[in-house]
Amino acid sequence: MSDGDMALVLARAQFAFTVSFHFIFPAFSIGLASYLAVLEGLWLKTGEDRFLQLFRYWLKIFAIAFAMGVVSGIVMSYQFGTNWSVYSDRAGPVIGPLMAYEVLTAFFLEAGFLGVMLFGLERVGKKLHFFATLMVAAGTCMSAFWILSVNSWMQTPTGYEMNAQGQFVPGPSWLAIIFNPSFPYRLVHTVIAAYLTTALVVGGVGAWHLLKGRDHPAVRTMFSMAMWMAALVAPLQIFVGDLHGLNTLEHQPQKVMAMEGHFDSYPAGAPLLIFGIPDDEKETVHAAVGIPKLSSLILHHSLDAPVRGLKTVPKDERPPVWIVFWSFRIMVGLGFLMLALGLLSLFMRVRKRLFESRLLHRFALVMGPSGFVAVIAGWVTTEVGRQPYVIYNLLRTEDAVSPIAAPGVTGSLIAFVIVYFAVFSAGTLYILKLMAKPPHPGESDPLGAPIRTAGITPSPAVEDR
Repeated sequence: MSDGDMALVLARAQFAFTVSFHFIFPAFSIGLASYLAVLEGLWLKTGEDRFLQLFRYWLKIFAIAFAMGVVSGIVMSYQFGTNWSVYSDRAGPVIGPLMAYEVLTAFFLEAGFLGVMLFGLERVGKKLHFFATLMVAAGTCMSAFWILSVNSWMQTPTGYEMNAQGQFVPGPSWLAIIFNPSFPYRLVHTVIAAYLTTALVVGGVGAWHLLKGRDHPAVRTMFSMAMWMAALVAPLQIFVGDLHGLNTLEHQPQKVMAMEGHFDSYPAGAPLLIFGIPDDEKETVHAAVGIPKLSSLILHHSLDAPVRGLKTVPKDERPPVWIVFWSFRIMVGLGFLMLALGLLSLFMRVRKRLFESRLLHRFALVMGPSGFVAVIAGWVTTEVGRQPYVIYNLLRTEDAVSPIAAPGVTGSLIAFVIVYFAVFSAGTLYILKLMAKPPHPGESDPLGAPIRTAGITPSPAVEDR
């Protein structure tokens, strides 16, 4: 492997490492910000202390997750200049303004109201504080809007022109760039994934306390709300994911071929491969276990529909099949487990055993981190499936990297690994420490100040039992 090839591999590994860390925190904070808005709205409407307890409880966790998301995201912007300068030069006229819109709208909105949300309940009044919470929640969703527009344009580029210097420049309409063909599907799929990820974390925390015998009203409330979310949103996510897959088939057929593991073409119905070991060199899937013709039914809504295989695509145009094949199955498998959790919770709710079923509680606890695994698996499927292009069919990844030597990338990658694991492991452990304690009356704010809101009288903390 040449020095240039090694530098490319290391640059890709560095960006994959940092973005994987980063993606975890926004996926959590997007859903958690909206959950906090719902909790505060319910408290204002009902005046019930359990909603305020939960709001204060999850607000501290949100503050840490949000901070880690911001810090981990800053590093990626520097990599555009250090490791991917050619990409920045070629795509900057299109990508730069979209990233700037994210900062000018979403980030400023979040930053402007975050302090009020975290520390202002005792200072600005209930209604203004609720408005601040809504603005932070809206800001997180707006941030997802712009970032996913950028990513979707790289997947399905439209609305651009090429100038004399070989740069991608905006065409007559920015709307064609922003609302590119895959953007609506990717936005809905990702935001729902964030909500589902948060619901599973909340449900896992509630299940932990129920298993420990901490059967408090606030614990019951968080667990019940999380299970409602899983039951309602998991089937919706599967439906949206199917629509997103059909859109991908239209615009990025090689990615879907890799997801399905189809090297050969099937003129009259393709099987759905459940398991197998893809072999890129031999262009086959070893030990394949599949269901005949089901892939044709899913992709084309007909059992006998023909399906193209990767052998119809030049080898240098194919993504690495084994990564895409398995990351896709991890994402889909976890999605169906989430659906099973939601259905089990409905069954136990009907039987009035939602807070007594240890089977459900153990299942919810195990599924607590599954949303994070699913979003990372989905990201891997999306990004690796786009290879060998960084801008699909227009700019190859190998042509987008900076002219930098491998030792330079190696040094920064090692530094990132050490710092990230030290800093973010400490933050994650602290979040888990907070989650290990149940919410209680008189829950403090992120600075540790006790509750003093008018109309709410703190009561002694309920002991664990």
